[in-house]
Amino acid sequence: MDKVIELWQKACTLLKRELAGNTYEVWIGVLKAPTLSGKTFVFAVDNEFQADWLGDNYAKMIADALCAAGAPAGIDLSFTVAPQEPVAPAPPPAEIRPPVATPAPARRPGQSAQEAALNPEFTFENFVTGPSNSWAYNAAGEVARRPGRAYNPLFIYGPTGIGKTHLMQAIGHRILEKGNGSIRYVTCEAMLNDYVDCVSHKENFDNFRKRYRRTDVLMVDDIQFLTGKEGLQEEFFNTYNELYTRHKQIIMTSDRPPKEIAGLTDRLVSRFGEGLVTQIECPNFETRLAILRYKQSSSEVRLSDELLTFIANNITSNVRALEGALTSAISYLSLSGNAVLTLDELRGLLKDRLDTELKKDLTCDEIKQAVAAYYNLRLTDMSSHHRQRSVAEPRQLAMFLCRKLTKRSLPEIGNNFGKTHATAYHSCMKIQGRLGMERELFDAAAEITRQLGRDPAVLMQVQD
Repeated sequence: MDKVIELWQKACTLLKRELAGNTYEVWIGVLKAPTLSGKTFVFAVDNEFQADWLGDNYAKMIADALCAAGAPAGIDLSFTVAPQEPVAPAPPPAEIRPPVATPAPARRPGQSAQEAALNPEFTFENFVTGPSNSWAYNAAGEVARRPGRAYNPLFIYGPTGIGKTHLMQAIGHRILEKGNGSIRYVTCEAMLNDYVDCVSHKENFDNFRKRYRRTDVLMVDDIQFLTGKEGLQEEFFNTYNELYTRHKQIIMTSDRPPKEIAGLTDRLVSRFGEGLVTQIECPNFETRLAILRYKQSSSEVRLSDELLTFIANNITSNVRALEGALTSAISYLSLSGNAVLTLDELRGLLKDRLDTELKKDLTCDEIKQAVAAYYNLRLTDMSSHHRQRSVAEPRQLAMFLCRKLTKRSLPEIGNNFGKTHATAYHSCMKIQGRLGMERELFDAAAEITRQLGRDPAVLMQVQD
């Protein structure tokens, strides 16, 4: 049996390298060492859902890791629901021992997270990773390890409510824990108000500049609100240059990449892009479910796997909405005194949230308008006979997006663009073939898809 435990420990080390962030902790880290029955490694799990999910999604990865750790080839895996153990009786009074007091770990003197206005929940340990955010998560971790030296500036962008602020502040927490310098976290709106106060009260700008330049790490949330603020842009440009020259870390978040923030000076756009620009997208189903499981672990109330799956399937817009739905369900159970929550009750409880998630069907005209705006074309260009690439390529992309994002048939799409069924088909096939090879085209398609309120993951799905 010791051999099996040793194999499992080695396999876990390998799996940690394969699975990003909390994915390992949520699905693999909860497993106890297996027992061996012939050539079958038997894992005891808590419920049928967990058994099915591990069997469908991680069995091969676990088996490969066990073989790499030294298990014989041709092994099988089995995930079985363990019987619930009876609650152990309380020990007699004579056996009760007070906990041994352990001193708190020493903290280096310096700025506290509270002084830096950081949310105590926004740490790396509380950030659930998945395919939509793992690259940004890894980049943030590297910045926290080597502030001012790795990826400076770090620019994180993506839709609202998906973890940009969380990841930014996690860097701040880690830097403060290590005593690697001081930080200043501020929203762009707060910085604007600070700037306006100086202007309206005719104060010396030296104090304003000191606040933002005498720091080792400057973190600015929602930098897109610099748009049109010429005075503040000038101040921020000079602040940026001074910090960058002194190798101080700069981190920014936005709802879009630098080159798509209208109203920014070219020199700021250039500065923002000279480090690492990384994106966070809406989480996929597996990541949403992992987030729910992780968030629920801190509560005494437990929802069934059926209810968690329902929430993960139906609340897809962002992490904030997902957590809000879970909080509503847990609060309902806590306050009502009910032991269980049925699926129908959950559906009724989340009715308003579900209605918000159900977006109206897109139309071809909406897609044409979005593509024309992105490429700075006239709407009439979408249905014109111009063959120059600057018009033909966006028009083909618009047809492709109509095919992907609506239920319209190829003849209907062609007719909407004033083209034939064959032209629409050719356009869709041409764009589909280029997306996997041309990063710039894929980025354009993904951004337009996000602006239309849809998940860019649909772009690479095979069309029926």
